[in-house]
Amino acid sequence: MRARLDISKVAPETYRAVAALDRFVVKETGLEPRYIHLIKLLASHINGCAYCVDMHIREARHTGMPDQWINLVNVWRESPVYSDAERAVLAWTEALTLLADTRAPDEAFEPLKAHFTEEQIANITVAISTINVWNRVTVGLRTLHAVAPETVAA
Repeated sequence: MRARLDISKVAPETYRAVAALDRFVVKETGLEPRYIHLIKLLASHINGCAYCVDMHIREARHTGMPDQWINLVNVWRESPVYSDAERAVLAWTEALTLLADTRAPDEAFEPLKAHFTEEQIANITVAISTINVWNRVTVGLRTLHAVAPETVAA
């Protein structure tokens, strides 16, 4: 697979705008890093974004998230490792990432209210939207992740 183009080079202002929104969501909203990691990992898995999955797994590990917690994001419904608040975030992430199919149902939204303020729910929603922007840019433009030499297939 070949990259189609590098958005940071051909549309640097657009790239910086999306990056600024991402930085704001991650650093300024006060959302706990574990929720940001869950959002970015699950949406990136759903969207098939290898670049983002690779990057966000490394980021989650770097911040001390346990491997089992990271590894089971794709099958979160079948694993007891996630708290009720984390499950609410995962369900909302899945609903918004699969928006055309789910239409953001009340069943995915309502559990958020038990764990988060309205402001936090708004910020979670923007965090989900932001990673979906990145996933669409990265998959659409075929942005390639780095490959460690020891992982190259023979």
